[in-house]
Amino acid sequence: MAKPIHSMIRVLDEARSVDFYRRAFGMEIADRFALDGFTLVYLRAPEDDFEVELTINHGRTEPYTQDEGYGHLAVVVPDVAKEQARFAADGLNPGTVKEFRIEGALIARFFFVTDPDGYRIEVLERHGRYR
Repeated sequence: MAKPIHSMIRVLDEARSVDFYRRAFGMEIADRFALDGFTLVYLRAPEDDFEVELTINHGRTEPYTQDEGYGHLAVVVPDVAKEQARFAADGLNPGTVKEFRIEGALIARFFFVTDPDGYRIEVLERHGRYR
């Protein structure tokens, strides 16, 4: 069974967003990855595994609209290739399985699928920080 693990939003000001989620919901930074072109910040409350993933696109100066700001919901599964095949067989039109690496180390194996209303859902294989 799939387990929701994070929801991603794009934000303009990392410090302001981290401060808001810390003060409003008690979330702290669980991980932070500064990459070429963008930074990912994972926020989590101490008593929960569900995270808010903040994506900060470097060089962005204009605030996001609601349409631009929503990223995706993410779920984790034991075997992403098996799930991708199941989705395809069921006519759900999943994307291809991809791998995300940092300095050669596997960070994530995943695919995206779009729900009937156009919302993207990331399906990640249980690995590393994605449990």
